[in-house]
Amino acid sequence: MFAAYFDCPGGPENLYMKEVMKPNPGEGEVLVKVSASALNRADLLQRRGKYPPPKGASDILGLEAAGSVAGLGPGCSGRWKISDSVMALLAGGGQAQYVTVPEGLLMPIPKDMTFIQAAAIPEAWLTAFQLLHFVGKVQEGERVLIHAGASGVGMAAIQLVRLAKAIPIVTAGTQEKLEATANAGAAAGFNYKNEDFSEKVLEFTQGCGVDIILDCVGASYWEKNLNCLSTDGRWIIYGLLSGGEVHGDLLARLLSKRASIHTSLLRSRDKEASSGYKQCMQCFFPQYKERLVRAFAEEVLPHFSGGASPRLQPFVDSVYPLHAIAEAHRAMEENKNIGKIVIEIPV
Repeated sequence: MFAAYFDCPGGPENLYMKEVMKPNPGEGEVLVKVSASALNRADLLQRRGKYPPPKGASDILGLEAAGSVAGLGPGCSGRWKISDSVMALLAGGGQAQYVTVPEGLLMPIPKDMTFIQAAAIPEAWLTAFQLLHFVGKVQEGERVLIHAGASGVGMAAIQLVRLAKAIPIVTAGTQEKLEATANAGAAAGFNYKNEDFSEKVLEFTQGCGVDIILDCVGASYWEKNLNCLSTDGRWIIYGLLSGGEVHGDLLARLLSKRASIHTSLLRSRDKEASSGYKQCMQCFFPQYKERLVRAFAEEVLPHFSGGASPRLQPFVDSVYPLHAIAEAHRAMEENKNIGKIVIEIPV
């Protein structure tokens, strides 16, 4: 089969389409013929050699995929059958013609949705859902500040905050992006390049601040984040685009507001606990990703179908064929996309 590949870490020019061995489904796994995948910041970091795949995961790029069931491994429960249209959360391997997936990480593609649209859902929407509900415990009426509001995760988070009957506020770097987030349901949006978002947030919330911050930026935002975080607020860090080194009295500022910092990485979570308990707190919560996928499928997935209220929508910025994977990486590095960049996989 063909897959996105690079022989050594570096720039987008190192990427190419390579013929590799087609995987075989193992115990409890499903073989998916991939029609579309999508690009994530993690793919860029992995290409640069800064984010290796978790132990046991495919070293092929791609954290999500949409396609059809092409094979079933031993021990599958019978939930899926050959030719079912599915989308999947992956630890790697999505930007290839075939990928194997634990059956519990598959979701049905909503009716009337294309593979291109479906490929824009798993990683971004499950990340946003996890941050808001599993980590942040968002409540009705709370105010949520979403950085990188026009990103795949950002556009998903806006809609999920609305679904939770809370109030989404965003930051973005252009007027075009702010307009897109407003159309997606953001109650307010601020351009971090030409205005102090913390002051604008306090003004919008009449001095109360926000209850939750979804932060993929990190170090450069810490002071402004704490300025506009409410008492007892939750600051959730899931990326470090500006680095992780903080200079200043972070802990005292945090303590003064009785605020909490949470961190989250979805990719590195084990799909299940091994036999016995490892010396790792994570293993006291077996099958985390399966529980996340199940909760999302029950609570959110129905809202992508026609007639649902409110209706949710994946946002696709652009589509690139697999052989143009280097161009797709360059496009994401330019940081101009609104929503997801999708990779179409050749038949």
